[in-house]
Amino acid sequence: MLDLPIDLPEFLPGSVWLAGAGPGDPGLLTLLALHAIKSAEVVIHDALVDGRILALIPAAAEIESMGKRGGEASVRQAEITARMIHLAKAGKRVLRLKGGDPFVFGRGPEEALALAGAGVPFRIVPGITAGIGGLAYAGIPVTAKETNSAVAFVTGHGPDGEMPDAFDWDALARGAPVLVFYMGLKHLERLTSRLMAAGRRPDEAAALVCNAATERQSVLETTLAEAAGAVERAGLKPPALFVVGQVVALRRQLDWWRG
Repeated sequence: MLDLPIDLPEFLPGSVWLAGAGPGDPGLLTLLALHAIKSAEVVIHDALVDGRILALIPAAAEIESMGKRGGEASVRQAEITARMIHLAKAGKRVLRLKGGDPFVFGRGPEEALALAGAGVPFRIVPGITAGIGGLAYAGIPVTAKETNSAVAFVTGHGPDGEMPDAFDWDALARGAPVLVFYMGLKHLERLTSRLMAAGRRPDEAAALVCNAATERQSVLETTLAEAAGAVERAGLKPPALFVVGQVVALRRQLDWWRG
């Protein structure tokens, strides 16, 4: 479907592709994801897929929005999975299009396991995860030679919407100079308190990146101790990434994005 000097796999009828759409900017789509978008007969997308990417879907394809957003009424996961299986068994080419990467803090593994259990052929199409691509658009590298040789990616809430309490917070605080939290806005005050109690400095550089790599991107630089209050005063809303560590200071020189 794409005029490219490479061979791309055929999107076979009766199969499902679980594809990552990246953090927002359509230019961050992989060639394989774009091939899937142009080849699919049904696209089931989540709430974080940028509208400019949805605009790439051919008019002949069916589009079903099944986004799940915390705190809002949304389609149950079991319904999404059942719908994919039903469409695939009806012989459709089904694209499950997810923001970021389907296997990074998403329900991609759960959906793939359900497809496998139902005997439905599937393919995983990785995408650029927001914790890397989204921070790059904010001018914040996840690693830099002069600051860190390790980074930890952490979810800010579990499947039940609550902050995970199974973390070894002491080990997390000590284990990586840079911490990147997905979906951490809701529990930011508790999260920052736990990190400081575990030994992270209150004046450590931190940043919130909202709507990363989209036309609505905004970045708030702060400190670990002041983050929760700064977010409340600014009225920031999800989706947002929370990053802690010296890499935030590099944004002064690396802030290239202007919308």
